[in-house]
Amino acid sequence: MALGPQFLAACGDDSESGSSSGTTAKQDAKTLYFANWPAYIDEETVGLFEKETGITFNYTEEYNDNNEFFAKIQPLLSKGKPIDPDIIAPTFWMAGRLIGLEWVEKLPLDKIPNAKNLNESLQKPTWDPTGEYSLPWQSGFAGIAYNSDVTGRELTSIDDLWDPKFKGKIGVLSEMRDTLGLIALSEGIDISKPTFKALEPALDILRDKVDSGQIRSFTGNDYMDDLSQGNFAACIGWSGDIAQLSKDDPNAKFAIPESGGTLWSDTMVIPAGADGVEAAAKFMDFVYDPVNAARIAAYVQYVSPVAGVQDELRKLGGEEAKLADNELLFPSEESSKNLSSFGQLSDADEEALDAEFSKIQGN
Repeated sequence: MALGPQFLAACGDDSESGSSSGTTAKQDAKTLYFANWPAYIDEETVGLFEKETGITFNYTEEYNDNNEFFAKIQPLLSKGKPIDPDIIAPTFWMAGRLIGLEWVEKLPLDKIPNAKNLNESLQKPTWDPTGEYSLPWQSGFAGIAYNSDVTGRELTSIDDLWDPKFKGKIGVLSEMRDTLGLIALSEGIDISKPTFKALEPALDILRDKVDSGQIRSFTGNDYMDDLSQGNFAACIGWSGDIAQLSKDDPNAKFAIPESGGTLWSDTMVIPAGADGVEAAAKFMDFVYDPVNAARIAAYVQYVSPVAGVQDELRKLGGEEAKLADNELLFPSEESSKNLSSFGQLSDADEEALDAEFSKIQGN
């Protein structure tokens, strides 16, 4: 659930605000502004960070869509002018785009000693090959989410979504890389090196399932309501969402398809010209402490990028300790081998895929 209003500060449109002081980062350790996705931190951590550091923390949940937020910040960053947030957490492919455009600062890693706790698998990732510009916030994977009360059976493959029994009761994500990625994997397509041509078979399948009425709708996070209410028998969904939903709804199930799931990370970056670089470093160091990272993981129930979280959850006992053995938070080596990250697209292929995916959605 979202944070209470006492933790969320109202924020204006970044495209209309911000100074014109250029891109020289200032070192303001007294205030911090983090624009993040909804329901992505616990209230206790927000309060503890403020109390322990004395930093006034403006934490907002205004990041709802990568392309939408890019359009919001582009007018300023493209002109070398800073935006208001000191930290944002774009999904990995958008982080790669921002790094390529040189719209983010190098991280002051000397002031983030806990960065050493970054899980080895996320060090120097494809979107940030030198590991100098980003630190993952949370990771997760997309797969099959289903309501077992409606399906009456387990679902294990993307083909299960196309069962005629579920016609008009299937949902897919409006996040192109997850929806197309899962369908592509089911067709044996390598998504680590994506091109428009290579993904055309996946586009054809998606188009056919929309035209036939098999797919009911494209959704964002609101698919959880449809799943619980039985409007969806199944859908493409995100691991952490179903981990949270299943706490109250035992019929909510999640499976990595036999053909593979998509692995992603939302990753913290400091926009170019941010005036809270020092405060941002303190926050990144704070949340990369395994004790604090475990608290966040227990709340958001995604895959923490911080080594040592599993042990810290066990120390907490109770429901938190049970999470230490949850494969949705700590996928086994076998499960991890069945996860693939969507590679970086060329600008031309990105534009072509966006256009075709939008057209299939009816936009």
